[in-house]
Amino acid sequence: MAYTSPVKEHPYSHLIDTLKDGQIKFFNPYKLNDPRYDKLPLSIRVLLEAAIRNCDGFYTKQEDVQNILHWQQEQNKAEVPFSPARVLLQDFTGIPAMVDLAAMRDAVAKHGVDPSLVNPKCPTDLIVDHSLQIDYSKCAIQNAPNPGGGEGPSQGPSRSVHSRPPSRGGAQCGGQRGSCSKAACSDPPASPGGSPASVQQIENTPLLCPFHLQPVSEVETALRNQEMELIRNKERLQFFKWCSKAFKNVNVVPPDVGAVHQLNLEYLSRVVQVSDGFIYPDSVVGTDSHTTMINGLGILGWGVGGIESEAIMLGQPISLTLPQVVGCKLVGSINPLTTSIDIVLGITKHLRQAGIAGKFVEFFGPGVSQLSVPDRTTIANMCPEYNATVSFFPVDQVTLKHFKKTNFTQEKLELLESYMKAVKLFRSYEDPSEDPQYSEVIEFNLSSMVPYVSGPKRPQDRVAVSSMKEDFQSCLDEKVGFKGFHIAKEKQEIRVPFLHGGQEYQLSHGSVVIAAVISCTNNCNPSVMLTAGLLARKAVEAGLLVKPYIRTSLAPGSGMVTHYLNASGVLPYFNKLGFEVIGYGCATCVGNTAPLPEAVVDAIKQGDLVACGVLSGNRHFEGRLCDCVRANYLASPPLVVAYAIAGTVGVDFEKEPLGLTSDGKEVYLRDIWPSREEVQQIEEDTVFSSIFKDLRGRMEKGNTFWNNVECSDSVLFPWDHKSTYIRSPSFFSKLSKEVPPPQSIENAHALLFLGDKVTTDHISPAGSIARVSAAAKYLMSKRLTPREFNSYGARRGNDAVMTRGTFASIKLQNRFIGKPGPKTLHIPSGQTLDVFEAADRYQRDGIPLIILAGKDYGSGNSRDWVAKGPYLLGVRAVIAESFEKLHRNQLVGMGIMPLQFLSGQNADSLELSGKERFSITLPESLSPGQELTVKTSQGKSFSVTALFDTDTDVILFQHGGLLRYVARTLL
Repeated sequence: MAYTSPVKEHPYSHLIDTLKDGQIKFFNPYKLNDPRYDKLPLSIRVLLEAAIRNCDGFYTKQEDVQNILHWQQEQNKAEVPFSPARVLLQDFTGIPAMVDLAAMRDAVAKHGVDPSLVNPKCPTDLIVDHSLQIDYSKCAIQNAPNPGGGEGPSQGPSRSVHSRPPSRGGAQCGGQRGSCSKAACSDPPASPGGSPASVQQIENTPLLCPFHLQPVSEVETALRNQEMELIRNKERLQFFKWCSKAFKNVNVVPPDVGAVHQLNLEYLSRVVQVSDGFIYPDSVVGTDSHTTMINGLGILGWGVGGIESEAIMLGQPISLTLPQVVGCKLVGSINPLTTSIDIVLGITKHLRQAGIAGKFVEFFGPGVSQLSVPDRTTIANMCPEYNATVSFFPVDQVTLKHFKKTNFTQEKLELLESYMKAVKLFRSYEDPSEDPQYSEVIEFNLSSMVPYVSGPKRPQDRVAVSSMKEDFQSCLDEKVGFKGFHIAKEKQEIRVPFLHGGQEYQLSHGSVVIAAVISCTNNCNPSVMLTAGLLARKAVEAGLLVKPYIRTSLAPGSGMVTHYLNASGVLPYFNKLGFEVIGYGCATCVGNTAPLPEAVVDAIKQGDLVACGVLSGNRHFEGRLCDCVRANYLASPPLVVAYAIAGTVGVDFEKEPLGLTSDGKEVYLRDIWPSREEVQQIEEDTVFSSIFKDLRGRMEKGNTFWNNVECSDSVLFPWDHKSTYIRSPSFFSKLSKEVPPPQSIENAHALLFLGDKVTTDHISPAGSIARVSAAAKYLMSKRLTPREFNSYGARRGNDAVMTRGTFASIKLQNRFIGKPGPKTLHIPSGQTLDVFEAADRYQRDGIPLIILAGKDYGSGNSRDWVAKGPYLLGVRAVIAESFEKLHRNQLVGMGIMPLQFLSGQNADSLELSGKERFSITLPESLSPGQELTVKTSQGKSFSVTALFDTDTDVILFQHGGLLRYVARTLL
């Protein structure tokens, strides 16, 4: 959260320290001189610094600071506030928050207050990345001739690509816009001025035809998809453009720049923030599930729901139970043949088995220094796989080295390092004296990670590379089954000679005849492809070759892969070994391999050989690659290259050479396998610098598509009353300057009578809009057809749609009805109606509403409208046996009372039918946890507990929720 310059009353002003000769100030928790600080995990130190800096006596109190300092005793007990440095929104979840702020401007303007004062208090980045749909695309390249390893009269050791006659009237790469001579590049859907699509263009890099690796011109497909995006989302994009101009503390990243989690990682991350002359740790909460990636950079962050992010934007901190922190100690040295993917998956599996749900994980130990920043961010991104809240990697020298190649100046790097060291947030992983105390420690030995392949028939059958030769032999011996081929002993040593390209070769059991390097499953971490490229380079330099009859291919998952392989200088060496780019689409994995040379097929059949395919994809069932290739193995890209050079899977890389040099010298795999340091250096120098340069350029230039979006320059948003996507909500209707006195609930009806486990999906569905729903009736009244309904998620900026969608789940179990469905009983008339229609009738009659429910009300994922929807339906209170904590907070934040039956009581034990009228008297001064009395029209009365946990909860409720509270502070 941005810090406002402290005043004398700040309780921790004595902790203020300075850097850069007094130019930069910061709160230094180390000046507490409290020995407990040195023992805190570094992730908890970030929580502590935020509590100290934001201690205002209202949201954050000195008691909270002491609770965090006392973490060893208070973990899993105390509730503490956390004010992150920034909020990250994607456009679907961002639009309701920005619509609320625009409506708040209208509300304060009506009271004569300058509406430009309404801005997020916490810096907010909104990335428009969820609106693009694929209306036009190139075809997947399937059954296309294979440039790598194709048989022909001129084929020899150089494995060059044979020329092919141009099609379509001789059009060549780079001729017409987006054109290519390949017939496989088919036209997108009909559109004026159409031309064939090509691969994705990389900024400042020539677009390469995937078949010829020759430059072609700008992509027509992307332009057409952008045009469709503009048409389909015009209202939303105009609103976002207005937000980017109208609000302070809001940074809108336009479409076609990048995905939200990648931009957070590559461009928005700061490690430290500087605001109003103060420096403090960067931290973030985001509405994207991949927000946890950022912890790999030493930035504390995790995912939250739309309502929570909006509250933080408005200045309210997150409330969280002080987490347990599991220390994951990495020791040992990484096996030279182990790739980053092996490491990430190994650590993920280890943590999944450790049972760390809901906890923080913090990495330490000497092994951490061996992990690159991409390794760390990938592990952090896997949090959902092992149910941790975050996986935190404190900043170290590896982190600083990474930022030198990205968007950090030397001056900023020096400031970052000085500050992080001053507040003890910088780690030297080799120094055990810096290790904090953790709730528990899990040790993981990196040397235990050995490279594996999977096969020969199923992806779940893993085989250590060191055991590959013996395992394949056992497969020949075993009966036919999941692994066995049952080859008679006397036939296992058979060798079948054949001629290829005028030269004699031999095939045997285990001979490799297909080798495919595929990066579709490895795009998130370039190191494995670079490792394969460097291995290819060293192999060529050592004089090694791949036998020409082996069907080799290279299928990058995207144009970016080709770009960094080319920029790092390894692509020509792939080509030398026959691994030439065949295109961008599913090929070998789905059986789209060019036919094997006829002589090879004949030799396999003659000897009834178990021939092998090796690929770095994710599918390899028996016979899938080719019907005559019975054994297929999944391997990392560098191991695919290694087995292709060896020509067989029956090789022990430790004891047997890959091949011989021209002078007869044996070359082992260890001789040409690149070191991790070598790979990481090229990754940093080539891949990251290129990516960040490209990203900075796109961020600075924007694009014509976004720049041409028109919007108003007004301080107030010009609402279009015909819009079905953007509408001013009624949260601020009848807003008064004064806080109204507590209003008791008199003669309320129950809108719904629900059971246990009512989830947020039941309360606010996020999927498609059913044709018979209340929301559908509204949209049809606006002359929209069912095809134009879109989803509830896409229409989050329209309260009329979302209110009608509240409790619209077809799985809602309402005891008034007795069967699943979005219906309820309108008690005065006895009619069964849509929930919205019943609520609307109650509101027109001036009747307040409550909801009766069982246990765990509001469980599940956070949704923007799970509290907003009931509020606009007229619900004043929810009486339940228990609440999901997060949803309880959401109800309070919208001014709805969460009331809990006393222990041992529920609607059934109290013999409530739900058809009674309910009255709840509120005292003039509410207090947290106070018991209130509920009286019914049948003469019964019972007590409930008002689940206001803090005085802040009470204040927000009295104001009618957070939105009204913030608006009144401006009035």
